Amino acid sequence: MPLHITGERLRGLPFQMRQDLIAGRKRLGWTQVELGQKVGLPQPHISGIESGKVVPRFNTLLDLVRVLEYDLLLVPRTLVPAALALIHHHSQAADGERPMYAVDPSENSDES
Repeated sequence: MPLHITGERLRGLPFQMRQDLIAGRKRLGWTQVELGQKVGLPQPHISGIESGKVVPRFNTLLDLVRVLEYDLLLVPRTLVPAALALIHHHSQAADGERPMYAVDPSENSDES
């Protein structure tokens, strides 16, 4: 494995991803213990992931994001600013109006 990849992995999850995991857990009203129970991890492990001290395996990360009603997407780096702008715009919708590109929560959007 190239050294630059190993070094990145050892730093933990990116700060914003950890903040999103915490926000998702709190949005659902769950404690770290409750989230851990849902994915089969002890609370100290959840705390370590959220603080950046523990780097989860891919399967664990996938379990966490899915139980928190998120998903992982591969986005070409050149499109990351556009994707982030869409996410920001969607999260700022104050009047409850859904943008045309947003999925209706009542629709089944699980295509995997």
